[in-house]
Amino acid sequence: MTGLAFLIPIALGMGAVGLACFFWAMRHGQFDDLDGAANRILIDEEDDE
Repeated sequence: MTGLAFLIPIALGMGAVGLACFFWAMRHGQFDDLDGAANRILIDEEDDE
């Protein structure tokens, strides 16, 4: 029972940190261009050397 007294707050804290990281990424535009990377791999750019 005492193990749960340590594990539950640790799990809640880790969840809060993950949620804070997600909101930080949303504010800094990490999810703005979801299709760009998917389409960029299909573009065939050849370098003329």
